[in-house]
Formats: sequence, C-alpha cells, structure tokens
Amino acid sequence: MAAASAAVRMLPDGGADDEERWLAEGIAGVQQNAFYMHRALDSNNLKDALKYSAQMLSELRTSRLSPHKYYELYMRAFDEMRKLEMFFREETRRGSCSVVDLYELVQHAGNVLPRLYLLCTVGSVYIKSKEAPAKDVLKDLVEMCRGIQHPLRGLFLRSYLSQISRDKLPDIGSEYEGDAESINDAVEFVLQNFIEMNKLWVRMQHQGPVREKEKRGKERNELRDLVGKNLHVLSQIEGVDLDMYKETVLPRILEQVVNCKDDLAQFYLMDCIIQVFPDEYHLQTLETLLSAFPQLQPSVDIKTVLSQLMDRLSNYAASSPEVLPEFLQVEAFAKFSNAIGKVIEAQPDMPVVGAVTLYVSLLTFTLRVHPDRLDYVDQVLGACVKKLSGKAKLEDSRATKQIVALLSAPLEKYSNIVTALELSNYPRVMDYLDNATTKVMAVVIIQSIMKNTTCISTSDKIEALFDLIKGLIKDMDGAQDDELDEEDFKEEQNSVARLIHMLHNDDHEEMLKILCTVQKHVLLGGPKRLTFTVPSLVFSALKLVRRLQGQDGDVTGEDVPATPKKIFQILHQTIEALSCVPSPELALRLYLQCAEAANDCDLEPVAYEFFTQAFILYEEEIADSKAQITAIHLINGTLQRMNIFGVENRDTLTHKTTGYSAKLLKKPDQCRAVYACSHLFWTDDQDGIMDGERVLLCLKRALRIANAAQQMANATRGSSGSVTLFIEILNKYLYFFEKGIPQITNTVIQDLIELIRTEMQSDNTVADPSTEAFFSSTLRRRRSVGGVNFASNTGVKYISGKNRNRLLPSGHIKRKNLWKIALRREGNVLAHGSLSSSESRADQMKKEQEQK
Repeated sequence: MAAASAAVRMLPDGGADDEERWLAEGIAGVQQNAFYMHRALDSNNLKDALKYSAQMLSELRTSRLSPHKYYELYMRAFDEMRKLEMFFREETRRGSCSVVDLYELVQHAGNVLPRLYLLCTVGSVYIKSKEAPAKDVLKDLVEMCRGIQHPLRGLFLRSYLSQISRDKLPDIGSEYEGDAESINDAVEFVLQNFIEMNKLWVRMQHQGPVREKEKRGKERNELRDLVGKNLHVLSQIEGVDLDMYKETVLPRILEQVVNCKDDLAQFYLMDCIIQVFPDEYHLQTLETLLSAFPQLQPSVDIKTVLSQLMDRLSNYAASSPEVLPEFLQVEAFAKFSNAIGKVIEAQPDMPVVGAVTLYVSLLTFTLRVHPDRLDYVDQVLGACVKKLSGKAKLEDSRATKQIVALLSAPLEKYSNIVTALELSNYPRVMDYLDNATTKVMAVVIIQSIMKNTTCISTSDKIEALFDLIKGLIKDMDGAQDDELDEEDFKEEQNSVARLIHMLHNDDHEEMLKILCTVQKHVLLGGPKRLTFTVPSLVFSALKLVRRLQGQDGDVTGEDVPATPKKIFQILHQTIEALSCVPSPELALRLYLQCAEAANDCDLEPVAYEFFTQAFILYEEEIADSKAQITAIHLINGTLQRMNIFGVENRDTLTHKTTGYSAKLLKKPDQCRAVYACSHLFWTDDQDGIMDGERVLLCLKRALRIANAAQQMANATRGSSGSVTLFIEILNKYLYFFEKGIPQITNTVIQDLIELIRTEMQSDNTVADPSTEAFFSSTLRRRRSVGGVNFASNTGVKYISGKNRNRLLPSGHIKRKNLWKIALRREGNVLAHGSLSSSESRADQMKKEQEQK
C-alpha cells in the first residue's frame, strides 16, 4: 500500500486543476496525520507521535507540485513540527525521555525524508539542552541532509535546518558559544549548508525536457530566497569580522558563485553579497569582489550588479564624509575602472547599452565620491569614447538614453557648463549621438545655463559651447528639418536666442571677440534660424556699443581696439544676412535700432547709412500694405528721435519719409502717416528743428487727404470714417497749439471744428457714438488749453446744403477753392508729397524781399 502511494507521488505533472487537487490531497494527509499526532502527544504516547509525524512528513515526498504549491504544503507541515519540537523539549525537561535516546530513536523512521526532518527537530532540542556541543550536532545534521538529493525536497529540508538552527549557532556572545574555534564551526556550518543548497538550486535548471526550460527558470526564481537566507545568516554572525570576511567568508562564497556557472544563480548571489554585507567590508575587499565579475557568465546582467555596488558605496561616502580618505586609500576609482574594462574585454559581445550603462554608474560614483577630480570624470568619458570608437552614430534608443544620462551627470553635479567645457572628451562623446538626440542634449545644456545663470565670458569657451550645441545652430549632416515640428523648432531657436543674451564680459575687447565668435556660428545657421538668432546678436552688440559711447577710431585691421564703428560694421554684415530669409520687416527694424544707436554715438555717416538701408528695404522688399504702414511709422518715429543729422541729410530723409507716407495704398493710412510727419519739424528737445510753417503744411496736406477720403465715403451708404480723421487732425492742431507754434491759431482750430460739426450733421453721415465721444473729448481738451467754449452751437455757423463744401481755416472759402489756393500758395509742394526744404517758405520769401 505504501509502495502504491509512493508510485502515485512520482507521477508526472498534470494541469493546473490536477495540481490543485494534489495539493488538497497532500494538505488533507497532513491534517489527518497531525490530528492523530496531537492525540498521541496529549496522551504522552511518544511511539505513536513519532509514527504519525513520520506519516505526516511523508506528504512532503511528492514530486507533482510546483515550488509555489509545495511551499504551501511545507508550511502546513512546518507549523505542526514546531508543536512537535515543543513536546520533545518538554519531555526532555521533565526527564521522561533522554534527548540522546530520542536523537537515536528518530533515526529509525522508515523513509529518509521524514527521518531527516525529525532528526533536525530533535537536533534543535539537543542543542538547546546543551548536552552536546552545538558545533557537533550542527555538523552531524548538515552532513546527514546530504541524503536528500532531490532539488526541491532537498532545498526545503535544508531551509528547515537553517530556520531551526539560526538562533543556536555557537556565535560570540551566544549561550551556545564554545571554545575559540567555535565561531569557525558556525561559519563552516552556514557555508556548507549554503553551498549544498546552491547546488540543488542550480540542478533544478538541468532536470526535465528542454521545452520547459523557461518554466523551470521561473520556478527557480521563486525559490531563490531559500538560498539567499544563508548569506543573510552569515552577515548576522557577530564573530564574522572584517578579517574573517576577507580571508574565509567572501572567497568561499565567490568560489561557489563562479563555479556554479549558472547565470541566474550568479546574478542573484552577487546581488545578495552586495546587499547583505556591510559597506565597509565591500570597500576593504573591493579588489577581491571585483575580480569575480569578469569570470561570470556572459549572459549575467553584470551592469546592474556593478551599478548597485557603486551606488551603494557612493551612498556610503555621501552619508559618512569621514570615510572618504578610505576610498582614496584603497583606490576605489581605479579598481572600479579596471574591473569595468576587464568585464567589457571578457564579454566582446556585450551590447553597447550595457557598456555605456557601466560607465554611467562609474561616472555617478566618481562625481559623488571624487567631485573635485575632473581628471577622473574625463577618464570615464574617454573610456566610453574608446568603447564607441569605430562605430557610427548610435541607433539603439536605450544606448542613446544612457549617453544622454552620461553627459547630463556633470551638468547636474557642477551646475556650471564651464566645468563641462574643460572636459576634453565631453564633445567626443556627443559626436556619437544621432541628430535628434544631439538637439535634445543641446537643449539640456542651454537649460542648465539658464537655470544656474552661468556666465560664459571668454571667446574660447563660447567656441567650445557652440560646438556642443551645434545641433541647434546649424543644419547637421543628414538632418531633415522639414520633419521637425514647427513649435519645437521655435522653442529650440528661442533657447539659443536667450543663450546669446547671457554671454557677457566686462572687458570690451573680449566682448567683441565673443560677438565675432557668435556671429560666425549664427550666420551658418541657415535662413530658418536667422530670424531667431540675429536679433539677439544685434541687441547684444548694441549693448556693447552703448558701453563704448564716446569712443571712436579707425577700423582697419583685425586687432584694433573695440570701437562703435567696428561693431556697427559687424552689425551691418549680420543684418544684411537676413536678405536670404527674406525677412525685410525684421531687417528694417534692426537697421533703425542701429541707426538710433549710431545717433547716440555721434556717428552721423553710420546712422545715415542704416537709414539708407532701411529705405532700400522699404522700396524693394516690403510690398504688403499693412507692413508698409508699420514700416513708415517706425521710420517716422525713429527719425523724430535723431538729432545728429545735418541739414542736407535730414532734408533728404524727411523728404523720403513724407513722400512714402503720401503714397500708401489707402487714404486713411496716407492721412495718418502724413500728419504723423508733422512731428519731424517740431521737436522740443532738439535745437534747430522748430519749423512751424512746415508743420502746418503737413497738417493741411492731411486735411486734403481726409477730404478726398470723405468724398469717397459719401459716395457709399454713409460713413463717418473720414470724420474721425478730421478729429484726429484736430488733435494734432491742438497739440501744436499747446507747443506755441504761431502758425496754429485759434481761428484755424475754430474753423476746423466747424467743418467737423458740419460733416457730423450731414445727411450722408451715420451717427457713431464713439466718434461723437471722441469729438466731445477733443473739445474738452480745447477748453483746457485756453480756447473758447465750443461745446455748444453758440457763435458757430451751421454749414449745410450747397454750402457744405466750405472749409474754414482761412475764412468762408469753398472747400474746392481752398485746396486750389493752398496748392498755388505752396508751389504745388504737397502735390508731390514733399516737405524737404531746409528752411520754411516764409523764411525764403523774407530773404528774397531783403535782397530786392
């Protein structure tokens, strides 16, 4: 019957349902025999207790359960065995049975597996009784357990032995401590049990068909903690000091790890060694530990284990700064570097990502333990370059990610790109990144500079920096910018523009070199980038110009001192490059900015040249009507602020400005541009530009254009747009009246107000509340500057019907006749849009009279 039961236990594995049924049968057998065992224990029947406990343990002889299910069955039996151990201990304490006799008695069990479980249980009581030295009992037990060579059953049996003996080892300070050699016996017991368990664990991989190899690997992975617990027990033994660990424990463990030649076991056990033993032990035995790595199987994930070791030691150094001298003493960096080199050499098929990951861990270790040793950092980068040499740009995304981590580590540690620029191998590592990742890394570098407000103050370092971020400032070989997202491209180029603004040096000569270096790289960026980078370069140069105001000199040669003229030459070349974009509006704005800066430096020829370039762009490149409006107002506003031009040059520029203002596409735009030109002839803060006659001519020309716009509006279904123009012109009259221009009189303003009222009350004009509010506000302003009250119709002649066309700046003259008289009086100046004479017409007439 027993043979039939054993035969059933050895049947091959079935499905999951069968396994559940077998587990249920095994648990039922354990519970049934445990019941009878408890009844025998209650009646102090030792013989029956041993009998039923052996039958209960026989359930563990099954080979049909997976490790997970077997563990459930084992724990049921384990709980019952703890109760049996308590019974044995109580019996021997009362003297009912000798522990020596009991130790002999249990060895008569029929099957070897129940016999050894019972022997281990009684052995625990034997050691507890102290009737025999603990070391002798432990040695006997560990040797007897060799009788079970089935991997699964043997692992759990030895795990049981380790569990019941862990608190009974003859350790220093333990109640079971013996002579001076007892600590060696305790270590030997744990090591021998560990070695035997590891052999059983490895043997599981080689049993069964090949098609189930993966399944067996998963099952073995579930059992790894049974083996690793032995190393944990070793690390808890008080007698295992550094010397014993160095001379006995570590060599024995590493020997077993290397000789087992199993990748799963080697990876797990090396990880266990690193995790369970103290950091100071690892530091002092670093060479011995690292020597095992090149001997591991090629399939072992060495990079992960080595990385964990370096991370642990770097954390140790960070938490205890006083141990840093020990790292230097044992030459930890050199040993790690050599070990990594040997591992890579021993595994020529190691993927690039694995090698780079090792160097990332080594660099992290170096930056945390030896942050002041830039030579170590550069050595790590150089080793990585050596590994990558002969290879094209990386295509493996995982390897690329590790390269980015390698390059980012110095930036994060030092928070200063200048330090990274001192590493000769830093750009060489970047050369192996693909174009997209090169851009990502460049953005990381720029963000680091922005975050830490790093000041890069020499042209040499800027040259090195721009070499690092070249992916952003110029087209790379094989790059396909067409596929780049437009928003991403703008963000990248905006980051480069912000970077240019951060380049600074208080020394003018060095700052000029910096600008020349930046210009060289910016002009190679291609048309798409210039609109982002050129403005930053221009304004950085203009900041230097303003620092140099008052200096002048010749600009011949390359080594001349920094002068505004030399910088303006650079700016002219830089802005001219925008012609290939094309971006005429931007170029015009920059030319005007430079002209204003040249004005502040008293460089009239330079300022005139920049204005000339601006007018050329306006004439030849700017065709859009809206862009023309913006451009002519920019030119007008800039010219108003210029005070350096002589009579001839200013006459030419004002002539151009007023001429282009009168040639805009739409009448309202012409009107506004022309009356804006009136400010060119009257400025309070500039000597010699107070020509009231030409101010009046501009305003009259604006009225003429507004009248034409009014006639066009009247031809449609009612429009008050041109009335708004009249009100705007009225505001200009009031402005210049406040300035005290004699040509602007109360009479002129009053007549213009009457004209506006007439137009607003016209039958063809649709009432517009905003226009009426604008006009009322203007009248209130008129009263505030000392004029009469125009808020009511008192004293104002209402013009309507056939007299509507009467304009009243010079009496009651019909509007048509007014324009004719004005044109004759001004020699048809306004007809050509020109107000360029250097003197007013009144002054010319006065001179002619004196000559006569």
